[in-house]
Amino acid sequence: MQLGICVASKINDIDYVVRAEELGYDSAWLADSQMIWSDVYASLAVAAHRTSRIRVGTGVAVAATRPAPVTAAAIASINQLAPGRTFLGIGTGNTAMRIMGHKPMTMAAFDDYLTALSPLLRGEEVDYEWRGRSSPVRHIMANDGFVNFSDEVPVYVSGFGPKSLGLAGKHGHGAVLSVPPHASFMERVWTGIERGAADHGRSLDRSDFFTCSLTTIVVLDDGETVDSARVKAQCGAFAIASLHYTYDQFRNFGKVPTAGPIAAIWDEYRAVVEATPEDRRHQRVHAGHNCWVLPEEERFVTKELIEATCLVGTRDQLIERLRDLRDAGLDQVMILPPLEPRYEVLETVGTEILPYL
Repeated sequence: MQLGICVASKINDIDYVVRAEELGYDSAWLADSQMIWSDVYASLAVAAHRTSRIRVGTGVAVAATRPAPVTAAAIASINQLAPGRTFLGIGTGNTAMRIMGHKPMTMAAFDDYLTALSPLLRGEEVDYEWRGRSSPVRHIMANDGFVNFSDEVPVYVSGFGPKSLGLAGKHGHGAVLSVPPHASFMERVWTGIERGAADHGRSLDRSDFFTCSLTTIVVLDDGETVDSARVKAQCGAFAIASLHYTYDQFRNFGKVPTAGPIAAIWDEYRAVVEATPEDRRHQRVHAGHNCWVLPEEERFVTKELIEATCLVGTRDQLIERLRDLRDAGLDQVMILPPLEPRYEVLETVGTEILPYL
């Protein structure tokens, strides 16, 4: 089992990635949410320049905000700085698009996008349709030091439901997940991936297909409870982000949670969010997203929500759970702690958990 970090891209905080490399983390996934954080490719360029071993890439790039040739050129530029350790995680834009008041890219459009992207990342030419017109497109100076297509850039497709997991199986070198951190969920994930591969005539070997899931990790002190103030401080922002996602699903598709920890607090949470006028609500939903918990949302960081979304336990318990996830077919867990205690979490996990995996 590998451990990676997911980073709320902050261009003047690359020391965090440098320290992760020193501690032995495998990968740094820099997030791409344009109207929340710094630009992901600018941040990746600095991270690539200041590191030498850790794998660096997008976690995940938003297909809906950039044409496929732009994404290919951007990540190939990073690959010029970090040859052989650059990767591209890519998704439809669940957060980035909704915070601008729009829905993510449709699965059909995402399928077309990935179809064009793969050959572009090999430096090949494709017929690319943009703004209603199709033209042959390739990087015309691919061998002149501007980009690097020679070292393969693996594509990890972000998957939440069966359709997106199917696209990961069809197009990807791997899948980026955000599933409950329990080994039982991995078989459902693999079912979706393998069905997508089989439906398009692709033979997929699990051992060659990379899987990574987003969560965060808190190591309990002796006698500490899951809902202690310290635990809430170290994982509350990630737990609350699941409410952000659920509210978007409700707002855009009418999906109401009917069971589990979110259902228990749903009406109260809706009332808090809907105090903001409708025309600005898309901005309010993601306030503090994965960085901090707003004071009025602190009461929603319940023990049940923490346990459903985060990995919390003693050192031995966490090592066992991570090994169970590995045995179920998960290759890497990337952690996304809140902004303020991120270094503390990085150090604790890097010294107490990582050496035993």
